[in-house]
Amino acid sequence: MTPRSPALSTLSVLSRSASADSPITAVVREAHIPAVLGSDLQVPVKGGRLVPYANLDYAASAPCLEAVNAAVAAALPAYSSVHRGAGYASQLTTARYEQARHTVKAFVGARPDDALVFTRNTTDAMNLLARALPEGATVVVFDSEHHASLLPWPQVVRLAPPAFPGEAIRAADEALSEIDGPALLVVTAASNVTGELWPIAGLAHIAHRHGARIAVDAAQLVPHRRLNLTALDLDYVAFSGHKLYAPFGAGALIGRADWLAQALPYLRGGGAVKSVTDVVEWSDDPEARHEAGTPNVLGAIALAAACDTLSATGWTDLVREEERLVTRLRAGIAGIEGVRELSLWGPDHPRVGIVSFVVDGRSAREVAEFLSSEHGIGVRDGKFCAHPFVRHLLGTADGGCDDDTASAVRASIGIGSTEEHVDRLLEALRGLAKA
Repeated sequence: MTPRSPALSTLSVLSRSASADSPITAVVREAHIPAVLGSDLQVPVKGGRLVPYANLDYAASAPCLEAVNAAVAAALPAYSSVHRGAGYASQLTTARYEQARHTVKAFVGARPDDALVFTRNTTDAMNLLARALPEGATVVVFDSEHHASLLPWPQVVRLAPPAFPGEAIRAADEALSEIDGPALLVVTAASNVTGELWPIAGLAHIAHRHGARIAVDAAQLVPHRRLNLTALDLDYVAFSGHKLYAPFGAGALIGRADWLAQALPYLRGGGAVKSVTDVVEWSDDPEARHEAGTPNVLGAIALAAACDTLSATGWTDLVREEERLVTRLRAGIAGIEGVRELSLWGPDHPRVGIVSFVVDGRSAREVAEFLSSEHGIGVRDGKFCAHPFVRHLLGTADGGCDDDTASAVRASIGIGSTEEHVDRLLEALRGLAKA
């Protein structure tokens, strides 16, 4: 999109202040795999002892990268308002904010004319997209989605979780063929429950064959794998900073500008307008149009720093280490009698570092509390904001947030996870299964 502030001409100032000696690049240079804050956290366990925390809850919120923390600290001394200030601090902050937009777009391989609206998180981004749908649009979505992608749509066709990836493509094809008018296919790139990767390239092809668009929830993919929106021919992607090692309250919706430019502003207020008289004239720029008020500048800077850090590190070593750990975890779980991993498409389907499981005779909350209080291990229990999908995997007909009988335990891995964390979890589960 075109810059909307003269302050962007001061990007040379930003380049000097965020040079090769900036905190972002310095941290990236020094570490082969980047470091996260909290790796030395000690937590209490039963008996009053302190043990190193085994954080296996990355799918809920990932820890902050040291480079992200450094980037935010570097931006704070000159923090000021954006887009309309004439002062040096305002000009510099505006430049940093708009550079963050450019960085995040590049991270996902966006097209030059795509819009990027900074949001609070994936849920916020999907709700924004729901408000921007053309009149009469129908959304097709699988019941295996996170609630962020399942719930916002005013007119929706919900499909059962597919038995295999090809069935997902066939079901989407059939559903889209029956829709007259504008349509949007919404799908996850990686399940937040099982970690399994979805065939988003094939689904994009099917959507476009029917004249529909596709929106991808990439919240669980982008912390683990490279995503190229252009190469995959996706129309929209959404993700959250707090899952991408940038827990400062920002997310993003990235994609085709036309729907966003034609929609009423998601928020109505300063910055979203060109003129206010008896009639309000809204901004033609889809980014300004949907970012009313003072934006989360530090959140955007943090998100961009995370993108820069992962890009500079490269994905080969990150993916190799994650796959080594998740293979160790899944093989260990498979060898424990009474512990069962949840999977939609079987044990051999590719996935990111997310493993959900149940323990016979134990509620999910009981297992999670035991792991925390006895072993200093952090996992997630419940239905992971994917109630229909978890019920499907467990074969239960009902059960809400407070129903432990229809819940599972989720262990998730990321930068900072270690072999010791995995082995500690497996040893704890072996003991619990025998008790």
